[in-house]
Amino acid sequence: MPRKTRESAPPQYLPGHPLPGISYRPEFRQRLVSHTVDGKPRMVEEDYEVMVPVPPRDWDQAVTTAVTTVAALLVTVAVVWSVASIGDLLARAVVAPIAYLAACAFALAWVTCMALEWLARYDAARAAGPRKGGNWALAVDMAFVATHGYVEEALYVGLAGAAVSAIAKKMWSTVMRHQSRPLPARTARWLQDETAEISARLALGAQKRHLARIEGQAAVYAPTAPAALPQDTGRDTGQLSPTVLSAVRAVLATLPDVSHDDVLTHLDRLGLDYDETAVLTALDSEQDSQDSRSEPEPTRLVPPTQTVTESVRTALSSGVRDKDSVVSYVHQIHGSGVPRATIVRLFNREVKAA
Repeated sequence: MPRKTRESAPPQYLPGHPLPGISYRPEFRQRLVSHTVDGKPRMVEEDYEVMVPVPPRDWDQAVTTAVTTVAALLVTVAVVWSVASIGDLLARAVVAPIAYLAACAFALAWVTCMALEWLARYDAARAAGPRKGGNWALAVDMAFVATHGYVEEALYVGLAGAAVSAIAKKMWSTVMRHQSRPLPARTARWLQDETAEISARLALGAQKRHLARIEGQAAVYAPTAPAALPQDTGRDTGQLSPTVLSAVRAVLATLPDVSHDDVLTHLDRLGLDYDETAVLTALDSEQDSQDSRSEPEPTRLVPPTQTVTESVRTALSSGVRDKDSVVSYVHQIHGSGVPRATIVRLFNREVKAA
C-alpha cells in the first residue's frame, strides 16, 4: 500500500490548520518582508497572526494552588482570632494598643517557625528546631486563647478559638509536607557537606575582614610604642645606676652631638633621679670612648633641612628596610621629637607605594 504524501493529507491536518480537540489562541508576531517604493526595496516589519495551541489545564497545579490558598487563609484567620482574644485579655492590665501589639507576638511566633521550617525542608536536622519551637509557641497561643474564653465566661468559645489555631497550623504543615520533595540519603549528605563548605568560606571571609579592620584601627589608634625605662627607687649619689647609665647611652646613641645640658634635660623628662656630677663624668667617659673608636662616624645621607617624609624615602632608597633603623636615622636627622608612630606610618606608606 503506497504511503500518503504531504499533499494527500486532509487540509485540517496540514501545518497551520487547527486539529480537532485542541484549543488555539491567536498570537501576533512580526516578520521582515521586502517592500519596494519608487523602485527602492527595503526590509520592513509586518504583523501577522498565528494560531498557537493552548496546553491543557494542569489540574494538579490548580488544586495545589487552591489548597495552599486555603491554608494561608486559615493561618490568617487564626492569627486575627488569636490577636483579638489575647489582646482583649491583656487589655485588662495595660492600654489597648500595647496589649494588641504584645498579642501579635503569640501568633506570629509559630507562624515564623513554620516559615523557617519550610526554608530548612531539605535538612531534617535544621528543620527539627523550628518545628519544635513552633509547636511550643502554638501551645502557648492556644492556652491564652482558651484562658480568654474562660475569663469571659465562655470557655467553649475559647476552646473553639484555640482549635482554629491548631487546625490552621496542621493544615499548613500538611501542605508543606505535600509540596516538599524528600532527598535520598546520599544526596542529602552531599548537600549538607556542600552547604557546610560554602558556609565555612563565608565565615572565614567575614572573620578575615573583621581582623583586618581591627588591625587597621590598632595601627592608627594604638601604635606600638617603645617600652618605658624603669624608674629608679632611690637617688644616685656619686655613682650611676644601670638605669640612668642606660638612659645616657640611649641619648648619646640617638643624638651623637647632644650637649651635656641636653642630656640632663632628657633625664629630667624621663623622671629619673641622678647625681649630676656622676652623669657628667659618665658623659665624658662615653664620649671619649666613642672618639677613640677606629670606625669613622657614619655620615648623614641627606641634609637636615629636608622633611621627615624625604628622610624616610632617602633611607629606603639607600637600601635600608629595617623599621627600627629608619626610625633611628630619622631621629638623627630631625631629633627625637619626631614621634615614632609618625615615622612608622610614613615607612609603611612608602613601602606600599614602592
